Amino acid sequence: MQHTKLGRTGLTVSRLCLGTMTFGLQCDEATSFAILDRAFDSGVTFVDTADVYPIGGGLDTAGRTEEIIGAWMRDGRRRDDIVLATKCWGPMGPNPWDMGSSRKHITAAIDASLRRLGTDYVDLYQLHFYDAGVPIEESLGALDDLVRVGKVRYVGCSNFLAYQLARANGRAEHLGLARFDSVQPRYNLLFREFERELFPLCAEERIGVIPYNPIAGGMLSGKHRPGPPTEGTRFTLGNASQTYQDRYWHDREFDTVAQLTALADEVGTDLVTLAVAWVLANPVVTSPIIGASRPEQLDASIAALDLVVDADLKQRLDALTAEYRRGDAAR
Repeated sequence: MQHTKLGRTGLTVSRLCLGTMTFGLQCDEATSFAILDRAFDSGVTFVDTADVYPIGGGLDTAGRTEEIIGAWMRDGRRRDDIVLATKCWGPMGPNPWDMGSSRKHITAAIDASLRRLGTDYVDLYQLHFYDAGVPIEESLGALDDLVRVGKVRYVGCSNFLAYQLARANGRAEHLGLARFDSVQPRYNLLFREFERELFPLCAEERIGVIPYNPIAGGMLSGKHRPGPPTEGTRFTLGNASQTYQDRYWHDREFDTVAQLTALADEVGTDLVTLAVAWVLANPVVTSPIIGASRPEQLDASIAALDLVVDADLKQRLDALTAEYRRGDAAR
């Protein structure tokens, strides 16, 4: 397994990160343990989760994913052998203050996550979304307090636009608070908009980039066909199904996937492997988040570490997907 630093920090992480949002709904505990074992045995020691997971669930399932990861760590005494990241922001209770990036919610959320995970600290704590209703100084102050008391080692964000991240870190620098050392953006061959502003910012400011959806929720597996979405996949999963259909279930994307599949066949590799390797080939990327609903599904993503995307192959992939770099591209 290859390793790299998280942005400008001294934290070393594996070049692939295991995403866990399927644990507890798509995957039962035994399957989740098997996926964790498969990733860990392959050298993937960077694990990402969130308090609201599993994806597709509601308040009745929120927190279940963290509980499963906590049980897995206790079962194998693995806490010291992994870099653990989690996130807060989403609704965790019925009250209006049970979500968002207020000091009240952040402080309550980290304590609840630590209980579920069965640990006294997380390596990376992230705001899951930008909260326009809370002054960023309030959120940064709460996160800085968590670093100072040792509950959190580093802080990051997810789903922030370039201007939001730049403004937040500017305020953190001015106030002498812990800054966001990483960001989690959506990024894959079918969604390249962040190459335009966010990625140049991260390169210049040495902010770690941990992309999610590197295979577009499974669309870049090549297994889907136009028509009704495939049952048992991300595209039919509870309250997440419409989000994923809106992102990827369109004729334009199916046409592109067909062309990418032909290119993967020409190269002699799996489309999943090619898609993840393309994400890894971007020098700004720290560690793509790979996931699975069965342990064997991880193998194609892990194989991307050994696939060399040379200049010619990258140019062909970039050309085939150039329209996805523009946020105003017509569907």
